[in-house]
Amino acid sequence: MGRKVLSGPKTLRGQIIVIILLALVTVIGAGRALDNFTKTDYAVPNLENAAERVKTIALLMAQASPAERASILENARQAGLDVSLAPVSLAEKFRGSQEMQGVAETIIDFLFPPDGEPPLGGWRAFLDGRRVIAERVDDQTMLVLFGFPDTVLTSSFLSPGSYYFIAVVVLIVFFFVFAIIAITEPIKRISETATESDINNSSQIFEERGTIEIVSLARALNGMRNRIRLMVDGRTRMLRGISHDVRTPLTRLRLRTERMEDEVLREALLADIDHIDDLLAESLNYLRDEYATEEVERVDVASILQTVCSDFSDVGFEVTYEGPNKFIANCRPLSITRLVTNLCDNAMKFASKANVRLHEGEAGFSISVADDGPGIPEDLTVKVFEPFFKVDASRTGRAGFGLGLSIVADIAHSHRGSVTLQSHQPRGLVVRITVPRLTT
Repeated sequence: MGRKVLSGPKTLRGQIIVIILLALVTVIGAGRALDNFTKTDYAVPNLENAAERVKTIALLMAQASPAERASILENARQAGLDVSLAPVSLAEKFRGSQEMQGVAETIIDFLFPPDGEPPLGGWRAFLDGRRVIAERVDDQTMLVLFGFPDTVLTSSFLSPGSYYFIAVVVLIVFFFVFAIIAITEPIKRISETATESDINNSSQIFEERGTIEIVSLARALNGMRNRIRLMVDGRTRMLRGISHDVRTPLTRLRLRTERMEDEVLREALLADIDHIDDLLAESLNYLRDEYATEEVERVDVASILQTVCSDFSDVGFEVTYEGPNKFIANCRPLSITRLVTNLCDNAMKFASKANVRLHEGEAGFSISVADDGPGIPEDLTVKVFEPFFKVDASRTGRAGFGLGLSIVADIAHSHRGSVTLQSHQPRGLVVRITVPRLTT
């Protein structure tokens, strides 16, 4: 027979109840232990007992003659009590503690009031700098006890105070640990996973463990991610199917156009056919998102950038490289190659030269491509990253289809990086990609 494994509550509500019960048991046990420890190891003055003694002696004196009062007073002094008789009018000279100390003591007296009726002048009365406890004997006389220590560590404060102190400490510690283990850490784990997750990854990315609420949240996020992935895959399949179906009649249309005798019309139609064909190719290239599934490798980023610049220079474009000759970092090499190629190709459509710069930093590296073209209006620096958006009105040259910067942004985001556009002085545009340090 298998053994049943006992486990704690699976919900946050149940765990909070358990924490409260454990805290209550701990407070009772630890409070009693601290109370017993202070009573046995420390001479804690008992304010209530001292006031009760003074009151008892005062009651005896109230029924005694002057000679008997002197005898009672002498016996009390022999018992170790520093008591004396004084006029009741002397109570007007009773003072409280110093101002700052009095505030603290007032708060303590409010939170931990001694039991019983307060003596003459209150529980905290001072005469000539000495703390006193006074009780009225008759209309003209009062009994005053001197020598009571001026301390807040009395039994009336320490007994309940120990429980209050233990309760506060235990609740803070228990709920602090509980918040870290049951709430903060799972939410942090889910947040980090969401930041680093890839929608094209078919595996479950949010770990479904912890309390029922955390598991439900992770399961809901996994479900939402799967639905988004299915929606994106459906859209991609649809567009690829449309592109494939359009190419067949487009090829027939090209063959028929090439047989036309009207040369002017033939060239115009072929130009439109080429434009449609290029648009289909660019769209398929945009949908070919291998940068999202490519593995991170440790490669020489400087060598990749130098190769791209050399390829453009070999076909007559003025593209130069500036940076270290060798820089090893973790990245997706094919994606970085595609990113820099798109930026250089985009620059050569609207500018006469471009400069590719690699900068190494403590947190990663950055790639910037600067050209001398017409630039991009500042109010469009965000919109240009949308697919198929073009700024032909402000730039001149070979117009593209508005997918280059979209692919660049997607590749940068797949590296958990960012893309920024800046004006290049005296004219032109600077595209800067920042890539943080990645692990393989």
